[in-house]
Amino acid sequence: MSEPSFQDDVLNELGDDKLTEIAGLLGTDTDGARQTVSETVGAMTGDLQEKADDGDDEVRQAFAEVSEPPLQGVATLGGGLGGLLGGGMMAGVLSKVSKPVANAVSKKTGIPAPTVMRVIEMLIPVLMAVFAKRAAGRGTAGASGAAAPGAAAPGAAASEGPDLGDLLGQILGGRK
Repeated sequence: MSEPSFQDDVLNELGDDKLTEIAGLLGTDTDGARQTVSETVGAMTGDLQEKADDGDDEVRQAFAEVSEPPLQGVATLGGGLGGLLGGGMMAGVLSKVSKPVANAVSKKTGIPAPTVMRVIEMLIPVLMAVFAKRAAGRGTAGASGAAAPGAAAPGAAASEGPDLGDLLGQILGGRK
């Protein structure tokens, strides 16, 4: 039952072409780009988790919005399109955390903060697509069954609203 990490899902969603583009932006090879993306994604998701744990209503609402994409059928047409269409609030939340994250990653890696910001701008749609895919995987008709033992019927859980800790754990692959 080893599930890929959130960073792995983001790297897979990015694909080789985008990773090569990021490597060029950073002036490194794809391994360096992969490491920077993982560091950046870890910082962003950690910041989101912290804000949610501190009761930030905007972050909580953004994750609730992503967990119930309104146009699920569209997701099959363009990779992560359904998540992008349903992720207006999440895009805003990600944009808000991007500057502090860019500064933190810059301090840790030595990469200039404006360069890290450009990487983050490339990552935001990918992050939203992965959030939407992970949320859909945890909440749709038996997609992974083991994800929510003892949970209510899928319709009931959605109408009552998922427990945010469980939702974040499912989406980010972190703690429960």
